[in-house]
Amino acid sequence: MEILVGAVIGLIILILLVALHEFGHAFAALKSGVVVEEFAIGFPPRAWAKKLKNGILFSLNWLPLGGFVRFQGEYDAADKKGDYGAASYLQKTIILLAGVAINWVVAALIITVLAWVGGVPKLLPNQFFVQSDTTIARQPVEVTAVVEDSPADAAGLEEGDKVLSLGGEDVTSTTQLADETEARGGETVPLVYERGETEYTTEVMLNTEGDAGDEGYLGTALGQRQELLYATWSAPIVGVVTTAQFSWETLVGIKDLAVSAAEGAVQRLSFDEQTREEGKENLGTAAEGVAGPIGILGVIFPAAAEGGLANLLFLTAIISLTLAVMNILPIPALDGGRWLTMTVFRLLQKPLTKEREETIQGIGFLVILSLIIVITFADIGKFF
Repeated sequence: MEILVGAVIGLIILILLVALHEFGHAFAALKSGVVVEEFAIGFPPRAWAKKLKNGILFSLNWLPLGGFVRFQGEYDAADKKGDYGAASYLQKTIILLAGVAINWVVAALIITVLAWVGGVPKLLPNQFFVQSDTTIARQPVEVTAVVEDSPADAAGLEEGDKVLSLGGEDVTSTTQLADETEARGGETVPLVYERGETEYTTEVMLNTEGDAGDEGYLGTALGQRQELLYATWSAPIVGVVTTAQFSWETLVGIKDLAVSAAEGAVQRLSFDEQTREEGKENLGTAAEGVAGPIGILGVIFPAAAEGGLANLLFLTAIISLTLAVMNILPIPALDGGRWLTMTVFRLLQKPLTKEREETIQGIGFLVILSLIIVITFADIGKFF
């Protein structure tokens, strides 16, 4: 039931983000004098449609993961009044990139709000914050497993307990706790932990250096949720710069995945068995690093929903900026690809006819559709 609720919430959020993206295109087109014929949520077949007072056909379609805006004279070569093709180069650039801009701004606004009230998760080593205006909230160190017959087991620690202090020193991180237990190896020290809403104090005799072994000096596996960054006056700055940082990291991640996939595909064609195995590993790495609709709705959003509203909002921001970054890529059928095609033909001083544009964008669409199908099958495989 929780997975279903999370999937429904995720679907609603994705639809809203796509609708905002398409609204950006439509708004910029109307401001440029381009006639907007249809504003659609989802892909056909059509489920419902209504003609609005301004003449735009608003439609809801049965395939919800997507959307589109249809302009009059949607091709670069169209030249009638109100045609998209009749707009200037600058106007077309603004129209094509307006959806990207909306998604990026939405991400920055969400992160700004989180910086004010919910806390921005610190996920990057160099993640931006204004030191004079930032409070860092560190989550308690949590016991994720207890080794049998270890000092922790003897002291009564259980999975899920939160370690608050050891030997009178407050515990702030897993690294600090590991250092403290190593420094006090062989000693019996007081340990304070929290179970549920109750705080307990006990004595624990730590392992000595000689018998620590793989279980460590305490005998536990430890975990800690991410640090949260809070700001006041600098929250808008944090929102914009953090969104820029994550946008760059997304681009780097896309590049790394593409390289792994390309290397893997080439290596799998080798006559050398070891090289083929390396190729299999590279392809596996690429597959694990991406998620399609099933992975996003069936795994990622339900997990975020369980983590609370702040986690769900942060994931929404990440998805929104990812939509922005993906759409700006120079791949035909995407916004960045359409802009690049238009620009290249202008630089070459060659006419971008309707037939040429359809062919280029059609090839791009088939490539994207093929990738979606492959990723979807990979998502399904992760469940089994």
